[in-house]
Amino acid sequence: MAGGSLDPASGDAFDRWARGFYRGLGYLGGLILAVMTLAVFTQVVMRFFGLAGIDGLDEVPRYLFVWLVMIGAAAAMQRSEHTRLEYFHQRMGPRKGALVATLVNAAAILFFLSLLRSSWVLVPNAQLQSSAGLSLPLGYVYAAVPVGALLILPPMVRNLLVSLRALWQKPS
Repeated sequence: MAGGSLDPASGDAFDRWARGFYRGLGYLGGLILAVMTLAVFTQVVMRFFGLAGIDGLDEVPRYLFVWLVMIGAAAAMQRSEHTRLEYFHQRMGPRKGALVATLVNAAAILFFLSLLRSSWVLVPNAQLQSSAGLSLPLGYVYAAVPVGALLILPPMVRNLLVSLRALWQKPS
């Protein structure tokens, strides 16, 4: 990272780009939520008036939900809002908090790497199946997991480096 700063609030070019990119993911998550809401609302209104529902429309929110979770998790991870409870974090000293953050981030990185490894087999196999209503290959739905994991890993690595720096900081 330019300037040697790993602080998420730093102003180097990469951090500015990352904040903009993940802010865009947050907006994409909002758009996905709006599409999900519209699909559910449309189905409810059609049933209320005794009309037949649109085939496959009930699958749209179900499948988009997986994408919403993974994209939202990545956006939250970039802001360091995902893997800690402030209540407990504020009651720890700086070194103990850095140690816990290091352990949590390292474990989470291993978890998301294992998701990527599992997806290597799962997504191509899911592509051979299709949904009942939309006839959509399910690989597109399952692809949310590796895509989300790839989006989550860079902020997690950054958070790990920030916590390691705080852990190894000399007392002043």
